[in-house]
Amino acid sequence: MSTPDTELYPLLLQQAAALIQDEPDLIAKMANLSALIYHSLPELNWAGFYIMRDGELVLGPFQGKVACVRIPVGKGVCGTAVATGETQRIADVHAFPGHIACDAASESELVIPVRDRAGIVAVLDIDSPVLNRFSAMDQQMLEQLVSLLEHSLV
Repeated sequence: MSTPDTELYPLLLQQAAALIQDEPDLIAKMANLSALIYHSLPELNWAGFYIMRDGELVLGPFQGKVACVRIPVGKGVCGTAVATGETQRIADVHAFPGHIACDAASESELVIPVRDRAGIVAVLDIDSPVLNRFSAMDQQMLEQLVSLLEHSLV
Protein backbone atom coordinates (compact mmCIF):
# COMPACT_ATOMS: atom_id res chain seq x y z
CA MET A 1 0.00 0.00 0.00
CA SER A 2 1.30 3.43 -0.83
CA THR A 3 0.71 6.40 1.40
CA PRO A 4 0.50 9.84 -0.18
CA ASP A 5 3.05 12.36 0.98
CA THR A 6 1.87 14.11 4.13
CA GLU A 7 2.17 17.40 2.24
CA LEU A 8 -0.40 16.23 -0.33
CA TYR A 9 -3.49 16.40 1.87
CA PRO A 10 -3.14 19.99 3.13
CA LEU A 11 -2.82 21.12 -0.48
CA LEU A 12 -5.73 18.90 -1.54
CA LEU A 13 -7.95 20.34 1.21
CA GLN A 14 -6.93 23.88 0.30
CA GLN A 15 -7.75 23.26 -3.37
CA ALA A 16 -11.08 21.63 -2.45
CA ALA A 17 -12.08 24.60 -0.32
CA ALA A 18 -11.23 27.02 -3.13
CA LEU A 19 -13.21 24.97 -5.68
CA ILE A 20 -16.43 24.91 -3.67
CA GLN A 21 -16.40 28.14 -1.64
CA ASP A 22 -18.36 30.35 -4.04
CA GLU A 23 -20.27 27.68 -5.97
CA PRO A 24 -23.89 27.14 -4.92
CA ASP A 25 -24.59 24.12 -7.15
CA LEU A 26 -24.02 20.73 -5.48
CA ILE A 27 -23.45 18.85 -8.77
CA ALA A 28 -20.79 21.35 -9.85
CA LYS A 29 -19.04 20.99 -6.48
CA MET A 30 -19.12 17.20 -6.68
CA ALA A 31 -17.82 17.23 -10.26
CA ASN A 32 -14.78 19.31 -9.37
CA LEU A 33 -14.11 17.40 -6.15
CA SER A 34 -14.23 14.02 -7.90
CA ALA A 35 -11.76 15.26 -10.53
CA LEU A 36 -9.50 16.75 -7.87
CA ILE A 37 -9.39 13.51 -5.87
CA TYR A 38 -9.00 11.24 -8.90
CA HIS A 39 -6.11 13.22 -10.35
CA SER A 40 -4.38 14.01 -7.03
CA LEU A 41 -4.27 10.66 -5.22
CA PRO A 42 -2.21 7.76 -6.55
CA GLU A 43 -3.51 4.27 -7.29
CA LEU A 44 -7.19 5.07 -7.80
CA ASN A 45 -9.42 3.68 -10.52
CA TRP A 46 -12.64 5.53 -9.55
CA ALA A 47 -13.60 8.57 -7.51
CA GLY A 48 -17.01 10.11 -7.38
CA PHE A 49 -20.35 10.56 -5.74
CA TYR A 50 -23.62 8.72 -5.49
CA ILE A 51 -26.58 10.96 -4.63
CA MET A 52 -29.63 9.97 -2.59
CA ARG A 53 -32.72 10.07 -4.82
CA ASP A 54 -36.08 8.62 -3.74
CA GLY A 55 -34.54 6.32 -1.15
CA GLU A 56 -31.67 4.92 -3.22
CA LEU A 57 -28.23 5.98 -4.36
CA VAL A 58 -28.00 7.24 -7.95
CA LEU A 59 -24.76 7.82 -9.84
CA GLY A 60 -23.50 11.38 -9.64
CA PRO A 61 -20.35 13.14 -10.87
CA PHE A 62 -17.31 10.86 -11.08
CA GLN A 63 -13.95 10.14 -12.69
CA GLY A 64 -13.09 6.65 -13.94
CA LYS A 65 -14.74 3.86 -15.91
CA VAL A 66 -18.49 3.58 -16.32
CA ALA A 67 -20.21 2.68 -13.05
CA CYS A 68 -23.29 1.13 -11.52
CA VAL A 69 -26.16 3.60 -11.88
CA ARG A 70 -28.33 2.70 -8.87
CA ILE A 71 -27.43 1.18 -5.51
CA PRO A 72 -30.07 0.27 -2.91
CA VAL A 73 -29.51 1.45 0.65
CA GLY A 74 -27.93 -1.40 2.61
CA LYS A 75 -26.38 -3.04 -0.48
CA GLY A 76 -22.69 -3.02 -1.28
CA VAL A 77 -20.16 -0.74 0.36
CA CYS A 78 -21.94 2.48 -0.66
CA GLY A 79 -25.35 1.30 0.49
CA THR A 80 -23.85 0.08 3.76
CA ALA A 81 -22.33 3.52 4.39
CA VAL A 82 -25.81 5.03 4.05
CA ALA A 83 -27.51 2.35 6.17
CA THR A 84 -24.97 2.65 9.01
CA GLY A 85 -24.22 6.36 8.62
CA GLU A 86 -20.53 5.51 8.95
CA THR A 87 -17.48 5.65 6.73
CA GLN A 88 -16.61 2.28 5.20
CA ARG A 89 -12.88 1.62 4.69
CA ILE A 90 -12.62 -1.78 3.02
CA ALA A 91 -9.16 -3.31 2.58
CA ASP A 92 -10.42 -6.16 0.34
CA VAL A 93 -13.74 -5.62 -1.40
CA HIS A 94 -13.91 -9.31 -2.34
CA ALA A 95 -14.17 -10.16 1.36
CA PHE A 96 -17.03 -7.66 1.88
CA PRO A 97 -20.39 -9.49 1.98
CA GLY A 98 -22.61 -8.26 -0.84
CA HIS A 99 -19.94 -6.19 -2.56
CA ILE A 100 -21.20 -4.77 -5.87
CA ALA A 101 -18.46 -5.10 -8.47
CA CYS A 102 -18.99 -2.19 -10.85
CA ASP A 103 -15.34 -2.50 -11.96
CA ALA A 104 -13.72 -5.92 -11.59
CA ALA A 105 -10.33 -4.21 -11.16
CA SER A 106 -11.32 -2.68 -7.81
CA GLU A 107 -9.64 -4.28 -4.82
CA SER A 108 -10.22 -1.77 -2.00
CA GLU A 109 -12.74 0.99 -1.36
CA LEU A 110 -13.41 4.00 0.84
CA VAL A 111 -16.96 5.39 1.13
CA ILE A 112 -17.83 8.47 3.19
CA PRO A 113 -21.41 9.68 3.81
CA VAL A 114 -22.18 13.31 2.92
CA ARG A 115 -24.78 15.02 5.14
CA ASP A 116 -26.83 18.16 5.18
CA ARG A 117 -29.24 19.23 7.94
CA ALA A 118 -31.80 16.63 6.86
CA GLY A 119 -29.41 13.66 6.82
CA ILE A 120 -27.33 11.77 4.27
CA VAL A 121 -27.62 13.34 0.80
CA ALA A 122 -24.79 11.47 -0.95
CA VAL A 123 -21.67 9.37 -0.52
CA LEU A 124 -18.14 9.94 -1.72
CA ASP A 125 -16.93 6.65 -3.19
CA ILE A 126 -13.26 6.01 -3.96
CA ASP A 127 -11.98 2.73 -5.43
CA SER A 128 -8.47 1.40 -5.91
CA PRO A 129 -7.03 -1.53 -7.88
CA VAL A 130 -4.65 -2.07 -4.94
CA LEU A 131 -5.52 -4.19 -1.90
CA ASN A 132 -5.56 -2.27 1.39
CA ARG A 133 -4.91 1.02 -0.46
CA PHE A 134 -6.63 3.30 2.07
CA SER A 135 -4.98 4.09 5.39
CA ALA A 136 -6.49 5.63 8.50
CA MET A 137 -4.85 8.89 7.41
CA ASP A 138 -6.51 8.70 3.99
CA GLN A 139 -9.84 8.19 5.72
CA GLN A 140 -9.32 11.09 8.13
CA MET A 141 -8.18 13.51 5.44
CA LEU A 142 -10.95 12.59 3.01
CA GLU A 143 -13.51 12.89 5.81
CA GLN A 144 -12.18 16.44 6.27
CA LEU A 145 -12.71 17.06 2.56
CA VAL A 146 -16.31 15.79 2.88
CA SER A 147 -16.73 18.06 5.92
CA LEU A 148 -15.76 21.05 3.74
CA LEU A 149 -18.45 20.00 1.26
CA GLU A 150 -21.01 19.54 4.03
CA HIS A 151 -20.31 23.00 5.48
CA SER A 152 -20.81 24.50 2.03
CA LEU A 153 -24.32 22.99 1.92
CA VAL A 154 -25.64 24.91 4.92
